[in-house]
Amino acid sequence: MTDYLVKPVTTFDYRRLAKERLPGFLFNYIDGGANDERTMAANQADFQKLKLRQQVLRDVSRVDSSTSMGGQQASMPMALAPVGLAGMMARRGEAQAARSAAAAGIPFTLSTVGICPLEEVRDASTQPFWFQLYMLKDREIVAALLERARAAGCNTLVFTVDLAVTGMRHRDLRHGMLGKDFAARFSRALTLAGSPRWLLDVGIRGKPHDFGNLSEVLTDSNNLDAYKAFINSQFDPSVTWKDIAWLRSLWKGKLLIKGIMTADDARAAREVGAEGIVVSNHGGRQLDGVSSTINKLPEVINAVGNEIETYLDGGVRSGIDVVRAVALGARGVLIGRPWVWAVAARGEQGLTDLLSVYKREIEVAMGLMGVNSISELTPELIERE
Repeated sequence: MTDYLVKPVTTFDYRRLAKERLPGFLFNYIDGGANDERTMAANQADFQKLKLRQQVLRDVSRVDSSTSMGGQQASMPMALAPVGLAGMMARRGEAQAARSAAAAGIPFTLSTVGICPLEEVRDASTQPFWFQLYMLKDREIVAALLERARAAGCNTLVFTVDLAVTGMRHRDLRHGMLGKDFAARFSRALTLAGSPRWLLDVGIRGKPHDFGNLSEVLTDSNNLDAYKAFINSQFDPSVTWKDIAWLRSLWKGKLLIKGIMTADDARAAREVGAEGIVVSNHGGRQLDGVSSTINKLPEVINAVGNEIETYLDGGVRSGIDVVRAVALGARGVLIGRPWVWAVAARGEQGLTDLLSVYKREIEVAMGLMGVNSISELTPELIERE
C-alpha cells in the first residue's frame, strides 16, 4: 500500500489523499488557480529560491515557536486562511478546522462564503476566531455580518480587497464546478457517482449545504448557481479606500486588509486604520501573471515596517516556508489549501496531525539555524539563489 495512504505526513501527502476522495469538480476548485496558473505555481516555486543559513554551536536548548498574531497568543506564526466552500470538502469542514486550530493554539479564519455559519464555528471552537468579509453592494448585509461576527466572539476581521472582479478559473469551467448546461450537470453527476465515500459522509451526513452566513439573503442558498449569481450581483467593483474607512468606523476589533501587493497599498491600509495587512494574491486565483507573494513581501515590509502587522499567504507548504516568510519580516503566514486538503483527507485528526508536523518543522529549522525565538529570525538568515 502506498505510504501516504497509511500515514500521511506532509502537505502533499494530504493533497494526494484529498484528490482520491473528493469529487473531481470540488478537488479542482480548491486545487486550481487563475488562467494558466503561472502565479499559483510561482507562489510555491519562489519559496525554494530562499536558502536558510545554518549556524552551529549555538545554545538552542530553549527553542520557542510561539508569537502573537492579531493581539492573541499563537503557538507558532500561522493562522488558517479563509476558504470558501470548505464545508463541502469535509463534513462541516469549517467547524472541524476551527477545533483543530484551537487545539494547535493558532487562529482560524471563517470565510464569508463558508458552509458553516458564524454561530456553529463559535460553538465548535474554544478560542476566539477570525472572520473574513468582502465588501458587498448591499451595505446593510455587511453591517449585519459585522454584528453577527462581533456577537460570535470574533476579535479580528480579515477584509479581502482583491475581488473587484472574479478571476478566470479555467479548471472550474473545465470540470463543471458551475453551470446549468447539460455538460456541466453531467460532469458533476459523473464525478459524484465515483465518490461514494464523499456522498455518504459529506453529501448526506454533512447537510445542510447552504452558505451559512448568507442563508438569510440568498434565495436558494444550497445551490451553487444561485451562489454564483449572488456573487456577481453583490461584489462591488466600485469599492475604494473611502469604503474601508466606513468599515473601520463600524468594526472596533482588529482589522486586517487582505490582498495587498504593493508598497502604496500597504501605506494606504495603514492610513485607514488597519492594524495589519496580508500580502496576498488570493493563492494565484485572481490575476495570473502577478508576482508571487514571497517576492512582494520585502517591498511591503520596507513600506510600513513595524507600524502595522504584516502577514503573508500563498504558496506556504511546510514549516520551512513559514520560517522563510518570518525571517523576511512577516508576523506570520496564513495557509489555505493545505488545511483543506488535510480535513478532506482525514478530517479534524488529519489537520491536527499536519499542524503538529508544521510546528515541529519550524522548531527544528530554528534550532539548526541557531535561534531560540521567533524574534531572532531575521533577513540575515536568508540567502537568495
